[in-house]
Amino acid sequence: MDRGGNPARLRVSTLRRDVPTQFDLRPEAEERAALAAELGLLGLRKARLAGELVPEAGGAYRLTADLGATVVQACVVTLDPVTTRIDEEISLLFRPAQQIDAPDPGSEVEVPEEEEEPLPDVIDLRKVLAEALSLALPPYPRSAAAEELAEAAPEESEAELSESRPNPFAGLAGLRDKLSKEEKDEE
Repeated sequence: MDRGGNPARLRVSTLRRDVPTQFDLRPEAEERAALAAELGLLGLRKARLAGELVPEAGGAYRLTADLGATVVQACVVTLDPVTTRIDEEISLLFRPAQQIDAPDPGSEVEVPEEEEEPLPDVIDLRKVLAEALSLALPPYPRSAAAEELAEAAPEESEAELSESRPNPFAGLAGLRDKLSKEEKDEE
């Protein structure tokens, strides 16, 4: 909680180093509407980020939390609303910036197994919720009507598909023959 009493912003300098800091963020309706607009959603009915920040050696903090949300997206086929329940576990390690290894320019970089972020002055739980939710969203939501359309569509066999597609090399062969004929005519 920052000095203004905002439970969504945790000022690192005021966090205790001997016990975990618990949090339970539940955005109000207008905050959910703004987040839905930011993420391109039709709606965000519920959202919750609940967990704790645990102090670790070297001034680092580990955030572990459960993300729960009910989102409404447009179907990629029919544009009908699709409601999805999201339940994800989140784990982030906030480490002082000087402890994070910077890769040498031009060197190969291995992706770490856990996500590390530089420790900010203020940990914004709304930002953590927004990023985690954006990563958890279904990329291609499909409505029941889209599934029915897919099932009703006739399946073409491999032979039918290959016959319906023109061979790109046939066009090149035709062009080669045409150029050869023009060269013979010029002689």
